[in-house]
Amino acid sequence: MALLLIITVCGLLMLGYPVAFTLAGTALLFAGLGILVDPSIVGKVGLIPLRLFGILDKPLLIAIPLFIFMGVMLERSKIAERLLDTMALLFGPMRGGLGISVILVGMLLAASTGIVGATVVTMGLISLPTMTRRGYDPQVATGIICASGTLGQIIPPSIVLIILSDVLATAATTAKATLPFDQASQIPSVSITDLFIGAIIPGLLLVGCYILYVIFIALSKPEKVPAIPKSERSQSSKKDLFIKTITVLLPPIILILFVLGSILTGLASPTEAAAVGAVGATLLAIFSRKFNRKILGDVSRSTMDTTSMVMMILIGSTIFSLVFRLLGGDAMVSDFLKGLPGNEYSALLFVMLLIFALGFILDFFEITLIVIPIVGPILLAMGFHPVWLGILIAVNLQTSFLTPPFGFSLFYLRSVVPKSISTGQIYKGVIPFIVIQVLVLALIIFWKDLATWLPDLADQARKASR
Repeated sequence: MALLLIITVCGLLMLGYPVAFTLAGTALLFAGLGILVDPSIVGKVGLIPLRLFGILDKPLLIAIPLFIFMGVMLERSKIAERLLDTMALLFGPMRGGLGISVILVGMLLAASTGIVGATVVTMGLISLPTMTRRGYDPQVATGIICASGTLGQIIPPSIVLIILSDVLATAATTAKATLPFDQASQIPSVSITDLFIGAIIPGLLLVGCYILYVIFIALSKPEKVPAIPKSERSQSSKKDLFIKTITVLLPPIILILFVLGSILTGLASPTEAAAVGAVGATLLAIFSRKFNRKILGDVSRSTMDTTSMVMMILIGSTIFSLVFRLLGGDAMVSDFLKGLPGNEYSALLFVMLLIFALGFILDFFEITLIVIPIVGPILLAMGFHPVWLGILIAVNLQTSFLTPPFGFSLFYLRSVVPKSISTGQIYKGVIPFIVIQVLVLALIIFWKDLATWLPDLADQARKASR
């Protein structure tokens, strides 16, 4: 019945039914069938309302709408557009400078919005016309925009990392319950702070590799990434450019560093820091004279829509995972993964390939809330570090969202680019960045300290300060 539940859910999702209601409705239907087969599980099915109230009682989840509000407010107040214009003038004298500017602005947007779709669409609308007007090859330009837009998966503070930390924390608790005490004590705890810290090095590594690729293009094929014409750059003096750079770049950077720094140093919880970020983004919009009642209404509605979607999927996936376990699905998956030839890395490889494939048809939230509760406890019980596993999943999905023909970021960009740029050009443009993603993913797999060194260092510092 557990296998039939998965097949039914996959079939309904392929037909286009809403994810949240498909998960909850199908799970409840199979729970009823399970009761007919085995009436003894009635009491366990009755735990579903308690699980749902447990979700709504988590303070960490309050950070989700606050971070979304912060990101959307920064987007609607045109701060990203002014950032790109200023950075383009700053890096304008060098070939590929505009591309590097797009990557850096994409990194800042990723740190503020944390949502792939919003970042890709925003960067596509703002930067693509500028890049094509200044002679950039459309293939290179679209590849840079897609890749920088997906940084929202891994650059903290990110909505996806918040969701992932909560799911992994629950998975760690479930894994400990299935192991003897001596083995359970070896599974480290995971928090949003740990995941944020663990994502710093991989995120910066990706940004650095993207920039190196643009520099390589500038050296090998300079006609594809020309410098900004001198006539445009000469309109501003060095002093004016410096002042403009400080006034435009400094406020959002200070806001992001303050929000992220307060979380990483323990001065504020993620929810408190998110509240400060939402207020700070609003103040930036007011000071830049881009704040009015209409913008506030648009930002609030967008925040409500995204938050409602995430919470409904969270409720549906919770019901699904509980019923799946009641039907013996967790034991079935555990036996399958443990029965794969090779060691525990065979199971990890299978799960990573499964998540990568699901990234073509499901959003990050759906994959995290459906798949990770099932496979997470099994992988953690095999001895994998939860922070390392979380970073692997985030980078893996980031790669999936870039990969043709079904990558989500490709669809997002296709919706805003002119018809003169073909889908084939977009596909070819992202291929070098997919190679970079795979190489960074391999580095994280073989060099675990890239994801765990900073969290372990922070943990030692916390213990020493007590």
